[in-house]
Amino acid sequence: MSVRGPAITERGPGLGERGPGPVPVTLSVNGAERPLEIEPRVSLLDALREHLDMTGSKKGCDQGACGACTVWVDGRRVLACLTLALSCEGREVTTIEGLAGPNGELHPMQRAFIAEDAFQCGYCTSGQIMSAVALTAEGHTGDDEIKEWMSGNLCRCAAYPHIRAAVRAVRDES
Repeated sequence: MSVRGPAITERGPGLGERGPGPVPVTLSVNGAERPLEIEPRVSLLDALREHLDMTGSKKGCDQGACGACTVWVDGRRVLACLTLALSCEGREVTTIEGLAGPNGELHPMQRAFIAEDAFQCGYCTSGQIMSAVALTAEGHTGDDEIKEWMSGNLCRCAAYPHIRAAVRAVRDES
């Protein structure tokens, strides 16, 4: 799931010495500025789920191995469980909740996941969809590329053939 560009761990605006207790942070999430107070050690995933009540991104392994927590930071896929929330200050965070259109219409990839039955339990689905949309935008749409670029997102129900079919369906619509 490697994408070239500036590392998310580089210091963003205003990242001086802060902590160890809770500090004020403003995260831009799905186009909205969201102020909160968190400890500097809080992951982006925990900030989203526990402090902003955005539970679409899932905590699967909390070790960066499963991809269930995949979100975008400045348009790049990141594992939110391994990304410090403070490092996202001054950057745009997009979650599965921000993928739908302004009137709530589903993104084409979300519709394709439904049409292709690309989920069973649904736990990994948000991370799968965020990665699938990103890899399509990046142009990794060959059949072998889809398999490779989705390999960082695990599905314990083994819905991989349906997930790849959903990505191909969106690719073929374009």
